[in-house]
Amino acid sequence: MDIARIEAAAKRLAGHARRTPLLSSPFLDEIAGRRVLVKAECLQHTGSFKFRGAWSAISVLDPELRQRGVIAFSSGNHAQGIAAAARMHGIPAVIIMPSDAPDAKVAGTRGLGGEVVLYDRASEDRDAIGARLAAERGLTLIKPFDEPEVIAGQGTCGLEIAEQAAEAGVSEADVIVCCGGGGLTSGIALALEARAPGLRVRPAEPEGFDDVKRSLAAGEIARNAQLSGSICDAIVTPQPGELTFPIMRRLCGPGLAVSEEEALKAMQLAFRHLKVVAEPGGAVALAAALFHGDEIEGNAVVCTISGGNVDPEMFKRALDLPL
Repeated sequence: MDIARIEAAAKRLAGHARRTPLLSSPFLDEIAGRRVLVKAECLQHTGSFKFRGAWSAISVLDPELRQRGVIAFSSGNHAQGIAAAARMHGIPAVIIMPSDAPDAKVAGTRGLGGEVVLYDRASEDRDAIGARLAAERGLTLIKPFDEPEVIAGQGTCGLEIAEQAAEAGVSEADVIVCCGGGGLTSGIALALEARAPGLRVRPAEPEGFDDVKRSLAAGEIARNAQLSGSICDAIVTPQPGELTFPIMRRLCGPGLAVSEEEALKAMQLAFRHLKVVAEPGGAVALAAALFHGDEIEGNAVVCTISGGNVDPEMFKRALDLPL
């Protein structure tokens, strides 16, 4: 993985992905005690950064292979990104989703033309289901994070952050990234290494599911003890990726972990002061910026809102929380 691959992905994404804004609010600055710049990937196509990686991976496939279609595993955001990118390419997409995935994400994936196959996390093997369908239909698997072209696509977000932070006069800061398997985190880190070396990436995760934070501290991959039970479903993964972890270990600062209540409060504050909708997993970086200032250096911080695909009930829960 290198900057050339990310730049090639950016060329393929040109005219297809949105250049999402870097937002700010004096109210958030006051809470954080420093300047806060928010990369609003919740405004990307399908409501999350995942469209970038999906388009990058699908667009580079051999045309004959691509025409047969693609398959993916996802609780929702990668699913919608793949479904949208596949539809724009005029090819079929099969998405294997856990039966407990948020209704909004299942409905969104179907609405974008994806064929959803639901499975029970506790009793069914999604890999076996995927292998069978891929073999039967000749589908190409697009992994959610441990895939070079997916990482390259997510890295295009980092190219934009480098440009936008420079325009805002910020050349040195922590860049806090919502982190699951590490595709977005490692992609942004690679882009910033080349384009804005004064910006240091910090992964953010929910407490109890902070495998990347623990892996970085230990210098080797650590697993989560459980794979469900967090409202931050979008970024709950078993462990960092085999491709993403070495990149994060080389380029990232220490990880940050936030509580579910902090993520919900960040959702409310993003809505109030930035006028954007964040899902819990997409709000953990903003939560870290706002509520973990003692773990952050410098007079400015950049953070991602990586997704906004939230069920109404969960969003109401965030809005009803007393600040």
